[in-house]
Amino acid sequence: MIKGFSNETSPLNDYELRVLLPVILAGLKDKQGKRNAVTNGYIIGRLKQQGYRIDAPRLRKVINHIRTNDLIPGLIATSEGYFLAEDEQELMDYEDSLRGREEAIKAVRLAIARQRRMLYTEAQQRVIQQTLKF
Repeated sequence: MIKGFSNETSPLNDYELRVLLPVILAGLKDKQGKRNAVTNGYIIGRLKQQGYRIDAPRLRKVINHIRTNDLIPGLIATSEGYFLAEDEQELMDYEDSLRGREEAIKAVRLAIARQRRMLYTEAQQRVIQQTLKF
C-alpha cells in the first residue's frame, strides 16, 4: 500500500478477485490491437450497467494485477485505452514509455529528498551552529 492512497493501492479484495477479475479478463482478452482499445471509463460504464461495483482506481488495480500476474500477456495501454499488443515492437515501445515514466518519477523523488535535506538537515545544522555561538 502507498501511504495516503490506501484504498487505491490496497490488495484486491475477495469481490474484485472472484467477481470482477473474471469479467474483466473476459472483456479484455479479445481486444487485439489499438483499433479495439477500450478506455477505463468505457469499462467502468459497462460494468456498472451490468450492476457491478467498481471505480477508476480499483479498475487500474485490477489491470495491474492482470499484468503483473501474466493473466493476459501483452496487455498495454495508450491514450486510446487498453488493448493487446499486436507485435513485439509495440511491446518494446510500451516498455520504453514505462521506463521513461519510471525515470521521471525517480527524478522527482530524488529532488524531493534533496529538498528535504536542504530544508531540514541544513536548517537544523544552522540552528545548532547559532546555538553554539552563545
